[in-house]
Amino acid sequence: MKIYKGKPHPELRLKLENWRSKAILIAILAGFVALAGRAFYLQSFNTTFLQAKGDAAFMRVVEMPASRGAVNDRNGRALAISTPVESIWASPSEAELDVSQIAKLAQVLAMDKKDLAARFAETDKNFVWLKRQINPEQAAKAMAMRLPGVFQQREYRRFYPAGDVTAHVIGFTDKNDRGQEGIELAQQNQLSGVAGQRKVIKDRKGRIVEDIEAVRAPRDGAGLSLSIDERLQYIAHRELKAAVDANKAKGGALVMLDARTGEVLALVNQPDFNPNNRATWSTKNARNRSVTDIFEPGSTFKPFAVAAGLEAGHFTPDTVMTTASLTIGSKTFIDVHPKPSMTVAEVIQKSSNVGTAKIAATIPDEQLWSLYSELGFGAAPRTGFPGEAKGLLRPAATWKPIEKATMSFGYGVSVSLLQLARSYTLFTNDGALLPVTFLKRGGDTIGRQIISPKTARALSAMLETVTQSGGTAEQGQVSGYRMAGKTGTAYKFKNGAYDEKAYLSSFVGYGPASNPQYIIAVTIDEPSAGKHYGGAVSAPVFANVMAQALRLQGVPPDGLKTAMAASTSVEQKPVRVESRADGRSGGG
Repeated sequence: MKIYKGKPHPELRLKLENWRSKAILIAILAGFVALAGRAFYLQSFNTTFLQAKGDAAFMRVVEMPASRGAVNDRNGRALAISTPVESIWASPSEAELDVSQIAKLAQVLAMDKKDLAARFAETDKNFVWLKRQINPEQAAKAMAMRLPGVFQQREYRRFYPAGDVTAHVIGFTDKNDRGQEGIELAQQNQLSGVAGQRKVIKDRKGRIVEDIEAVRAPRDGAGLSLSIDERLQYIAHRELKAAVDANKAKGGALVMLDARTGEVLALVNQPDFNPNNRATWSTKNARNRSVTDIFEPGSTFKPFAVAAGLEAGHFTPDTVMTTASLTIGSKTFIDVHPKPSMTVAEVIQKSSNVGTAKIAATIPDEQLWSLYSELGFGAAPRTGFPGEAKGLLRPAATWKPIEKATMSFGYGVSVSLLQLARSYTLFTNDGALLPVTFLKRGGDTIGRQIISPKTARALSAMLETVTQSGGTAEQGQVSGYRMAGKTGTAYKFKNGAYDEKAYLSSFVGYGPASNPQYIIAVTIDEPSAGKHYGGAVSAPVFANVMAQALRLQGVPPDGLKTAMAASTSVEQKPVRVESRADGRSGGG
């Protein structure tokens, strides 16, 4: 190439039209203006969108757990409390763990490494639980590994200080702190809290680098005061368990009420379970027999038919009636220990099926049904407790004469133990039926008048003779106190027929008779150690629990003479006065 005086050849010069260079310059300037305008628009008019996008990359809303409300007994003793625990979770989409890291984490969390690896393999998820409700030390070891995508969260775990003693009353919660049984389920709305939320900024490894603000403060659940007295609950649990074991029984139940307010002071069942150890939990053991199970009450039902007879004016406690036998259709009723005649008071004391059926026969069907219905039979007790049984009380229009007779002594009608215990408030409150509750009451309880005070007092005097010499429940006596109650021993209905080898033994009573403080109802299911009468199996449980309760509360004795008689007869065998009717056992 030739050089002309230090300049390139004229033909090699780049020649651009003047308008083209200006166009290029304008285009470049326009591009800068457009970018500046877009930046101005985004910064000034679309700030919320950009901030949301930025926040989505680093900002998170984390949950702040709320504590579940405590459950206390009537004296403020804790029956259910929440303790803080730690849980470990992961975001598989963010986790980058190799096989050795997963194996080490599985060892720290006491998990199967294959199970843990499977959870991390769910890369389409942003949240999976790894191990929940572990102790702080174990959680600290896991977090010390500083694994990406692995996080820690504070939760609360329910703890029950009384364990199996209050299990059937309190129930339990699941891992999400939701009530599953008992009071925990019944009062879920009050006990459960509302979790709070906070905005935080996390780095790419999920670590919180800045706490920005609270979105919603956590609201802890409200506490609850039950009517239960933990001391009485413990006594009842111990005595019932001992009786079930001693009688080699299938199970048992006990309900203890405040005779003046209807509050449930103790409720226990056997078998039981420990809510702090779910490994021992089973549906069978968790069943609350006192509330959900129904049974034919046998002779504990007799006082109501007798009360109807007195209330109608057909009888007085001293009325003498023939009790040798009673024939209805093709069936003849005869007491186990028949007597040609008894007073109405003796019908209760000796637990005569014949006498009770004859009294019931004088009452119109609708009138007798109305009394049973007003006592709460055939309807749930309305305590709010989960699974309350209604029982069975058939309409009067369907009754046959023989069914009316057997119903008077507790066959053909089914009740729960809670219903049966409640019905005896009739005799401790001058004929008024009290509502029952598991919550502590703050004032006086107003009952519904069912029978006259005169009738109620007359029945109470009769029921007192049951625990005295010659009654069916001499072992229901308590030294120093006057007791009243009624025994019951009923065949169990199995496979469409009554099993004459399977008994449900019961006793319902109250004391002191002069000023009732407590009502206690006891059932022992299928005792098989040689005794099966309610007076021999269930009455001693009543006496043991009642004696300790009265002394614990410092209730003054009201029957020294009775106590002296009791001290010499408490070990005697109960008088056998059960009756058979239509192939079924009746008495107490």
